[in-house]
Amino acid sequence: MEKRTLAGAMQDLAARGYTEQFKAGPAGLFAVRTGQTFAPSEVTIREDYRFEGESDPDDMSIVYAIETRTGLRGTLTDAFGVYADPRVGAFVRTVRRVA
Repeated sequence: MEKRTLAGAMQDLAARGYTEQFKAGPAGLFAVRTGQTFAPSEVTIREDYRFEGESDPDDMSIVYAIETRTGLRGTLTDAFGVYADPRVGAFVRTVRRVA
């Protein structure tokens, strides 16, 4: 699969079982489809991909492939730079990453 674009990376991750969409909130990481909320200690970042717009700085984004302690897998996306969501950045800084 094409991983040079955000859409390509999302398709590849979904094909590998990262099907949930996560959002960062004040109570933790919220799983949109299941309605579950996870603390930073309950999730692991398995992979991440950064994308920089070739001609438009608004295209700068990052996608995190996340697995929860329950086995739920999905993605969390954010812009980076001046457009980054501070909640996502604060959450991601406290989460364990797999090398």
